[in-house]
Amino acid sequence: MTAAPTGAHQQAAARIRCDWGLPGATAISEGAGVVVVVDVLSFTTTLSVAVENDLVVHPYLFRDASAASFAAQRGAMLAVGRSEAGETGISLSPLSIRRAVEQGRLSPGDALVLPSPNGSAISKRLADGDAAVVGACLRNARSVAAWAWAHAGDRPIAVVAAGERWPGDQLRPAVEDLWGAGAVIAALLDAGLQGASPEAEAAAAGYRALLDPLGVHTVQESVPAMLRACASGQELIGDGWGDEIDVAAELDMSTAVPVLDGEVFRAGSLP
Repeated sequence: MTAAPTGAHQQAAARIRCDWGLPGATAISEGAGVVVVVDVLSFTTTLSVAVENDLVVHPYLFRDASAASFAAQRGAMLAVGRSEAGETGISLSPLSIRRAVEQGRLSPGDALVLPSPNGSAISKRLADGDAAVVGACLRNARSVAAWAWAHAGDRPIAVVAAGERWPGDQLRPAVEDLWGAGAVIAALLDAGLQGASPEAEAAAAGYRALLDPLGVHTVQESVPAMLRACASGQELIGDGWGDEIDVAAELDMSTAVPVLDGEVFRAGSLP
């Protein structure tokens, strides 16, 4: 096996591609018309809540002193850590955005900086590429798929499952991002787009299994239950942030399509 991405790793023959993390994004975005970034717990879920409320979002790599300076230079609010934010601050939690909008602390047109080492960092790195970059989660997967097909033209659509990080900064493939990526891919396949890579087909199959893994649950039961049971969901619950999971489980409840415009995500128009 080769270490550097080749045509095989780029899934060059596929119309719908899928891979993991920044290295995968770099490989499959080659020649793509649209790159869909998926980070269900929590960046792209939070992003979807922000843009459906007409906020603009700057993706950023790390929550450090440089992020604070970046936000200050742009007159934007910096999302802080969940513990630091508490019940009234802005963090990577989608609930923090929703509460701030409901309470009038955030208004249409306000700018946020949402740092994260996964979906946000991948989006930031892809900003200078040729492909349009959009953010997807379980809340908006079908709308993102429609937007992506309409805007990709004859070029491929690349779907990136962001994943999480192990200690030591190694990629940890995270099943919730497989489900989110699969939701977008399944919607594309259901709409009639052909030419999915085996990796993309596998993600779609994983998503379809999520909808009723044992054949005995409704979608309303299985999606939140599986998100709570997966490793990332258990981590959130253990840290006291399990109430965020219900927002991530709002399957196709949002039509907001976050589109990266320069260095900010804005709500894109549906075809």
